[in-house]
Amino acid sequence: MTATQGNLASLSRFIFRAPNWYSSLTFALLIAAFTGIAAFDSRFVLDDAWQGVFYIGIPTAIAGAITPWVDRRFGGQLTPNRASLLALICELITIAFLTVAGVIALISPQLGQNFVFDTLLVALASIFAFRLLILMAVSRHSLLQAVVPASVQTVAAAGLLAIYSGATAFILDNPMLRETLARAEQAPPEIQGLIPADFVLLAVICAFYALAVWVFLVVIDQPWRSSLGVSALDFLRGFIGHIAEGSDELEAFFEDIGEEALVPVTVLSVRRSDGDEKARFVLPMIHPGPMGEIGGGNLPKRVADDADGLAFPPHATAGHDFNLVTEKEVDTILETATAAHETIEYSDEATTGHRLTEGEATLTGHSFGDDAFVVTTYAPGFADDVAYAVGLSAMSEARSGGLDDVLLVDAHNSNDGLEGEDLGHVVPGSQRSFDMIYGAGRLGDILSDAETGTLRCGVAWDETPWGPADGIGPLGIRVCVFEVGGQTTAYVLIDGNNMEPGLRDRIVEAVDGVDLVEVMTSDTHIVNTVEAENQVGQALPPQELFAIVDNLVDRAVADLEPVEAGMASETAEVTVFGNDRTETLASTANAMVSLGGALAAAFILAVMAVSVLIFFVAGV
Repeated sequence: MTATQGNLASLSRFIFRAPNWYSSLTFALLIAAFTGIAAFDSRFVLDDAWQGVFYIGIPTAIAGAITPWVDRRFGGQLTPNRASLLALICELITIAFLTVAGVIALISPQLGQNFVFDTLLVALASIFAFRLLILMAVSRHSLLQAVVPASVQTVAAAGLLAIYSGATAFILDNPMLRETLARAEQAPPEIQGLIPADFVLLAVICAFYALAVWVFLVVIDQPWRSSLGVSALDFLRGFIGHIAEGSDELEAFFEDIGEEALVPVTVLSVRRSDGDEKARFVLPMIHPGPMGEIGGGNLPKRVADDADGLAFPPHATAGHDFNLVTEKEVDTILETATAAHETIEYSDEATTGHRLTEGEATLTGHSFGDDAFVVTTYAPGFADDVAYAVGLSAMSEARSGGLDDVLLVDAHNSNDGLEGEDLGHVVPGSQRSFDMIYGAGRLGDILSDAETGTLRCGVAWDETPWGPADGIGPLGIRVCVFEVGGQTTAYVLIDGNNMEPGLRDRIVEAVDGVDLVEVMTSDTHIVNTVEAENQVGQALPPQELFAIVDNLVDRAVADLEPVEAGMASETAEVTVFGNDRTETLASTANAMVSLGGALAAAFILAVMAVSVLIFFVAGV
């Protein structure tokens, strides 16, 4: 990936899952209780806690319960979990405003209680604006439609304040209504003193903030519409849905910007003499991204679930432009792989493993009949993704010596992270692209002319004690050992996204009992729900990794038995991000993040300044 794409990938650090609504509600009520203890000064601590729950927690609970219902009446899709989390965040914003105001009032007594009341009104208007922004993004309402569900928390809090501050007593002539809706005598003195004009002022500020939100969204949205033809709100809605609840809403956005592409899907199958499949290598020329389980992010696991034998889904020569836009596109890949598998012609003859170096590229491979399995790496140098065009050229060069199908793997096993301008992307025209192309041609000639012998194969698998937080996906570590004429080659596949510099070479050195070893990663993007980098070896203990790999190789050698192998390839038509679309998306998203933050700060300062002016004019 490029530096720009790396910055986009780093957005995955924001990924989390919205807690259940009752967890958010419980936390909100606890925070409200502690705030009540700090803010109120009654005779009993529990009474203070209850007042905090009543005046701060109840509006939060009302917002969490009512907002989804109101939102859906307008065709929205806010869930109770998201609504409760949003209400909790708004409660914390309100508390933060009041805490700062209380400290300032304590330091400057001349400001008085009115300053705290004015800050409270600004806080209620601010959470209305924040909710308005989120609801317009999540539910794609118009401004007027979003105002209704966005105002629930502010209206609930203002209603309680009006009733218990004494503000309603001035406008209620009916004694029964006054007894019900004017309860200043039951309220703590800290919230008394608000008048009806304050609530009119709140409505004016809310209207001004709503206008500011609309202008902000129009400004932010313009670059997206001009460069991608889609709305930034679509991206924001999908991203929030993914980080909050793991929804697939982001896929709808990617589908809108995607392009049709034809990609080869190559399958190498190894079966026992009785016909049972022992191992299956599946290599579609797509990129398993963009993140988490969005698009093809979980492709390796899906491939493994679909295979009869032990599945090996290594990384293909394709970058982020070949991310699948939706997870349903994976079904097309799997169907194509099945079709290719059904056409395989098997043979029990194969060549020994061969390895050569061309410039920075090291290539290792076998020939099975007229087909070849080739793995390429730039280790100990650093590399990330190999461009689709480079992979196609290398495969074509390898076939020029007489081979038919070539399953070309990008080992994806040495990278120095997401820092710097050059992240190791192997692009057409670069020296490293020609290293791979020329190396593939040389290896293809060698494999075409090499003597063959009876093939034996052994496999082993360990899920490992690690998970995505450690850089390891659900497939763990898998090993396949091929033996021909007494020569053994071990292919190690780690379900992760690239490897720490030097780790591949240390694994190769640590493995005994075979003649050649190559290490690959699947490039699963499940591990990137933790952080954008999270490479193999970044979090887990290297010595434990070496021990597991060495043990798996020994087990695979012990599992060696006579087999037949064959390869076939079919073409799948899928929707991918498209040429240059990833870079455009990354550039636009990164600009929105960097400039959007500054623009938001400028808007906030501007509206706060106008708010102060409004209070000054109202005071005059």
